[in-house]
Amino acid sequence: MKIRWGILGDAGIARNYVIPGMQVGKYSKVVAIASRDIKKSKKTAANMGIEKAYGSYEELLADKEIDAVYIPLPNHLHVEWSIKAMEAGKHVLCEKPFALSTDDVKRAIKVRDVTGVKIGEAFMVRTHPQWLKAKELTTSEDFGKLRAVQGFFSYSNFDSSNIRNSYSSDMGGGGLWDIGCYPVNTSRFLFIEEPTRVIAMAEYDPKFKTDILASAILDFPSGQATFISSTQISPYQRMLAVGTKKHVEIKIPFNSPSTFPTEIYYDDSNVEQEERNRIIIDTCHQYTLQGDAFSKAIIDKTEVPVPLEDTLYNTAVLTALYKSTKSGNWENVTI
Repeated sequence: MKIRWGILGDAGIARNYVIPGMQVGKYSKVVAIASRDIKKSKKTAANMGIEKAYGSYEELLADKEIDAVYIPLPNHLHVEWSIKAMEAGKHVLCEKPFALSTDDVKRAIKVRDVTGVKIGEAFMVRTHPQWLKAKELTTSEDFGKLRAVQGFFSYSNFDSSNIRNSYSSDMGGGGLWDIGCYPVNTSRFLFIEEPTRVIAMAEYDPKFKTDILASAILDFPSGQATFISSTQISPYQRMLAVGTKKHVEIKIPFNSPSTFPTEIYYDDSNVEQEERNRIIIDTCHQYTLQGDAFSKAIIDKTEVPVPLEDTLYNTAVLTALYKSTKSGNWENVTI
């Protein structure tokens, strides 16, 4: 059995990553795409072997032959269209960040509970084998107690027309929302608990008004997580988890390749040793895995990989971080 998916928006991440991944899935098949420009959706449908193309999101949601929708729209439209999709009886996989406030997440949870559909946030890293292996290692007796997580995620984007560089109180532009959400999410994933307070500092672009360089500390009951995110420096990414006995380093933690294996380093000594203990993770497509995991949850009537309860805490941490960049103080994480 395959879940029939519709794509709500002709975004680059959908065309370049998600649709190609889902089209080769065991449990998923993309059967429709919608854009507010019918020429765009028809072109994408023709290029990617998708049966149906719609000129509005409403038309796609009215299609009774579609079981679930993936939403790659701009951040400020995520909640609005997720709710419309749920009310149309569709299961929903929505791009991160799902919401820009905890109130919006709570609103979506209420709709989910009334409609009975499944909905989740598209943190594809949570179903990737390298992160599942990292979780296995950091929770093992051999690793000891997890005490610190360190992350870095950056890219370079000076395009004034790019939605990530658009600022307003409700647009969700800037680096913390776009990529800072990943080290927040994966730190929480590894600690298996929630941070109680956070502090951050950020540099804001004078023209875009969005955060372009941010440093953050998350205070967990069991330890600390730190990370840097930036949208205007050299592209780079790493995640490191350090326990009382060993440490785990993920070489390509977020933009995992689909054409060659990934690597995890698992050591108990100085990283400058001649031979590092490498764990090779077989080549896979993380968007195929994400689509299949969500589709399988629909089929088996089980929980989705990243439910809205998880989203609620991730959103709370991010909003507290933004608040801290303005106040200069520690901010409590509250939902």
